[in-house]
Amino acid sequence: MKIDEALIRDVVTQVLQEVTAAAKSTGSHSAGSNAVSSGRWTNAAAVAPRGHVGRRGQFTCVDQAVEAAQTAFDQLSTKGLEQRREIVDIIRKICSSQAEELGGLEFQETKIGRLEHKIEKLVALDHPRVPGVEFLRPQTYSGDHGLAVIERAPFGVIGAITPVTHSLPTLACNAISMISAGNALIANPHPSGKKIAAEGVRRFNEAIFQKTGIDNLICVITEPTLESANAIFAHRGVALVVVTGGPAVARAALKAGKRAVVAGPGNPPVVVDETADLAKAARSIVLGASYDNNLLCIAEKEVFVVEQVFDRLMDEMERAGAVRLRGKQVDQMTAAAFVEVGDDKHLAPAKELLGQDAVKMANAIGLKIDPRTPLLFGETDEHNPFVSVEQMMTFVPFVRCGSVEQAIDLAKHYEHGYRHTSLIHSNNVRNITRMGKLMDTTLFVKNGPCMAGLGMGGEGYASFSIAGPTGEGITTPLTFTRERRCSMIDDLWILGQPRSDA
Repeated sequence: MKIDEALIRDVVTQVLQEVTAAAKSTGSHSAGSNAVSSGRWTNAAAVAPRGHVGRRGQFTCVDQAVEAAQTAFDQLSTKGLEQRREIVDIIRKICSSQAEELGGLEFQETKIGRLEHKIEKLVALDHPRVPGVEFLRPQTYSGDHGLAVIERAPFGVIGAITPVTHSLPTLACNAISMISAGNALIANPHPSGKKIAAEGVRRFNEAIFQKTGIDNLICVITEPTLESANAIFAHRGVALVVVTGGPAVARAALKAGKRAVVAGPGNPPVVVDETADLAKAARSIVLGASYDNNLLCIAEKEVFVVEQVFDRLMDEMERAGAVRLRGKQVDQMTAAAFVEVGDDKHLAPAKELLGQDAVKMANAIGLKIDPRTPLLFGETDEHNPFVSVEQMMTFVPFVRCGSVEQAIDLAKHYEHGYRHTSLIHSNNVRNITRMGKLMDTTLFVKNGPCMAGLGMGGEGYASFSIAGPTGEGITTPLTFTRERRCSMIDDLWILGQPRSDA
């Protein structure tokens, strides 16, 4: 579904008329220019109350988007937890009930990943494993000197940068957590996923407005650029920035001069030792590495295998449905999959193969395979760029290692210290323990596919933003809150002895 351009024009006209009328009555400029030109951030509700109603979160100007989000936050702040729960349920239901259409729109726009997984990721948001308001549990302390209650308060307006790999799922998942915590948000999506982000935000806001009368609780920059991202980072009305993306945008967020929650890059290694259930390991690697064509930041990117079981594991990979490349084919695939970029001529993934089906990867080297093939794999040495570069492609390199100690050490080296995700297939608890301690990753998955680390086939809750660089880990509503304490001195501890002055 395309955005209704006529409706947008009507809305813009309406807003301009309201702003012009306000300017004439006050003898001032528009609310947007007042907030900026004054050199300080002014409460947007006081400057232009409801001045952006009807926009449904669609903005090209960061100042206006922040202003509208601030107004929405002020309105949300007058509501209770039950209202937040209703809003979050609206987002969940839209994602699940319209997943086929929205997933199709995302796949059509981004042209990466797998359609069925685009749909599945949206359906997954309407699931108890994706945390909401219930995560906001207050803490209490009571004793001789009274009572202290610690509660989780919102930041206000949060600026979010979302990736092309999961444009709408990441935005929607962030919205669920951030609004559960009482915040409003403004998103700067990746330009290659801007249309689906804008359409999802429009639908969310339309339904939220009909239910609550609050508009623009989720705002999106419909023509996102690096400049608009930097404007969000620098804006005084943005209390917190949240980034899900690659190294460059992660570094930019960390330099923003305000608190940042950064879900940065990963290059998850897999170790397979001689005690592993090889058939299960192969099925897990194929399932995880092929999910959405390896776009997940937690997905299996390179595999280090103890030589004793290397050849047997390669056979099991073929039994699990993957197609093996050999010798010259691996060299051809490497040449096709990477290009030199930048002044330093470092290798980067070729965009035309990023997140593509295995059949397209195979076609790139003139190889014909069954179109249903989920994954390609082959033996490489550790210096092959498929090992060192986070490539997000449907080819996985397997490296032969002399021992489990060498495999773990190589895994540590090629994870690059991101401390994102690592995996092991082993029935030796000491090998598992050694790798877990050495890797120090946010996610550490044993004997399963990567998705199990986020509750998909394993235990625990799910999120699409995993903040490794800044340490928050798998984000929840608590991630987007401040701690506030309220203390009653010398009273309300009802278990103590009666006071002598009572």
